[in-house]
Amino acid sequence: MTKGFSIFFILFAGWVLFFSCRKIESYPVIPEIEYKSFTLRDTIDPLGNPGKIGELLFGFVDGDGDIGLPQPDSTTTDTTNFNLFITMYEMLDGEFIKVDEDDLETPLNYRIPYIESEGQNKTLKGEIQVDFFYLIIKYDTIKYKFYIVDRALHKSNDQETDTIFFSQ
Repeated sequence: MTKGFSIFFILFAGWVLFFSCRKIESYPVIPEIEYKSFTLRDTIDPLGNPGKIGELLFGFVDGDGDIGLPQPDSTTTDTTNFNLFITMYEMLDGEFIKVDEDDLETPLNYRIPYIESEGQNKTLKGEIQVDFFYLIIKYDTIKYKFYIVDRALHKSNDQETDTIFFSQ
């Protein structure tokens, strides 16, 4: 029984050493994002009005794990601290033209919540979903371009959605 235990212990220790000595994958400190999908579905608001919900899904990886901003306290009125920046483009005469922010119902910049990595490897990987609510649809065909900024102010690569068609 002692010999069997010794063999088991040696095999177990070898297995632990093999998997614990694997090299940690390293990624750049500049965040990278990857567009995954944009889905559009019908909805009804609380007052019974028809509308649409768009769901933007994208993946991210950040080598030093400094994605997201802390929640401001209740006395702060500063709304300029965003870290997800989205620009909308409308198709006019076969070309996408940037939509002026003043023409939008709601601003398109968002605040990704504070995310903290754990352990020695600070790399963060994940997916982020952003929901868009369209109660008044004044565009036939649009697309979005977007990027994120981490806490060290590193700007990610730009990504864009597929063409989004609204059917009236």
